[in-house]
Amino acid sequence: MAQQARFGAEMDTDRMVSQFMDMVRIDSESGDEAAFMQWLLPVLRDLGAEAGLDEYGNLIATVPAKGSTAEPILLSCHGDTVRPGKGIRPVLLDGVVRSGGDTILGADDKAGIAEMLEAIRVAPVHPPLEIAISRQEEVGLLGVKNLDYSRITARRGFLLDNDTLDTIITGGPSYFAIDVTVQGKAAHAGMEPEKGINAIVAASRAVAALPLGRLDAETTSNVGVISGGLIRNGVPDACTFLAECRSLDHAKGQALADEMVAIIRREVEGAGARAEIAVNNLCKASSIDPETAWTVKTAQAALSVQGIEASAGHMCGFTDASIYNNHGIEMAVVGIGARQEHSTEEHIHVEDMERAVAMIVEIFRRSA
Repeated sequence: MAQQARFGAEMDTDRMVSQFMDMVRIDSESGDEAAFMQWLLPVLRDLGAEAGLDEYGNLIATVPAKGSTAEPILLSCHGDTVRPGKGIRPVLLDGVVRSGGDTILGADDKAGIAEMLEAIRVAPVHPPLEIAISRQEEVGLLGVKNLDYSRITARRGFLLDNDTLDTIITGGPSYFAIDVTVQGKAAHAGMEPEKGINAIVAASRAVAALPLGRLDAETTSNVGVISGGLIRNGVPDACTFLAECRSLDHAKGQALADEMVAIIRREVEGAGARAEIAVNNLCKASSIDPETAWTVKTAQAALSVQGIEASAGHMCGFTDASIYNNHGIEMAVVGIGARQEHSTEEHIHVEDMERAVAMIVEIFRRSA
């Protein structure tokens, strides 16, 4: 099928890639997205959208229908990136966009935004579109949790934030962040160590006793950061560590978080120290039925036009879709083509960006 027949206007790959590279040059590490959101506002308005920011700084826009009287759909991406994401220098070589090598690229999730914008430009038909670009997704889905839902009327939509095009994410886990501060007692390590309580030792005992790694097919836990001590010859009086657990079953995840807290207290107190523990349930497990969900079936049909047979399933990473689904908005997570996200090796093939645009345009057609 010729490109001109599928699209209302010719897909302009150079325009899309150039705009994507402009996007990633704008610093937007989590918490520092304001400049990028301000850059996006006139871009969306040029496409005929009514666009603005909510009180939390999320971007919300509406695009009138084009040749359709169907109900609206929601398209969502996130505007923040992980670190190191300052001073990104994108490089296009042999059909692949990469970073300069000392930062991430930011294809997660700016490629999704670039693909969405191009699809809106070239689609011959689409229903009313509601667009939400969230901030602080990478640090706990904070933007979508604080989104002004009074400005969202769509009851179904698509989160453009998966990597591969041949998978559609239908569910995510409950996620518990566990922040621990261990308080011991300082002393001189050579002169009077017996007067001290080593906070690092107490924390290490707790970490060693925790159930860590993949615990079953739907449950994992981890300790990712530990920090303590100031000098070599001092018994450290403080140590902190950051743990997490997640499960596709909320009750199981809650039980694991409770177990981890109990183990930490037991081991730390057993070493004579004291533990301050903060547990934050950042998101609750959610799932849509891949056999009946309209969003899943529509995305699969859109991809099949390109010969891509997409499978549906859960993942233990968490996305904004969990929050949308818990708000009663059916959201499937579809691919954008990014690879090796959250690393300085992150890259994206231009061909995959073109496929993503074609998928979105076909979703529009089927939604209209």
